[in-house]
Amino acid sequence: MKSRLLTAEQALRLLAETPARIQSATTGLSAAELRRRPSPDEWSVNDVLAHLRACADVRGGALAIVLAEDHPTIRTTNPRTYMETTDYPDLEFGPSFRAFAKQRKDLLAVLQSLPTEAWARSARITGAGKPLEYTVQYYADWLAVHERPHIKQIERVAATLHSAPSQF
Repeated sequence: MKSRLLTAEQALRLLAETPARIQSATTGLSAAELRRRPSPDEWSVNDVLAHLRACADVRGGALAIVLAEDHPTIRTTNPRTYMETTDYPDLEFGPSFRAFAKQRKDLLAVLQSLPTEAWARSARITGAGKPLEYTVQYYADWLAVHERPHIKQIERVAATLHSAPSQF
């Protein structure tokens, strides 16, 4: 586990910013534009959103288990592998984004209501080598930090699409 985690307040602020930044970057783009890959080896905005949703499901789901159970054992799941079991990459951006934003709102409501000591609740994580101990704080931090480069990726791709001449 990382030795330096964000504070709870920092994690909450970053987690709250994500949907707003995605919405701001993508406003005015068509469904086709949101599916357009900048290059064959890069993700489209829709692909990035599918990845963020899978991460939110996997890491947010583990976080919920840690809060619901006393020191559970959780078998880890790779978000990219999990994404392959969903229809997220095939969904239209609008409904997928709304589902992501609702999930984030619900997660923030839970996290914001936690007493300080609940952020230290932990689980034993198996399935990726030596068992690890992850806390609620770790999962909130992981989501917040992991999303930063993906948000910048969405903003970069969207900015390119906004500045490109219309292809009608």
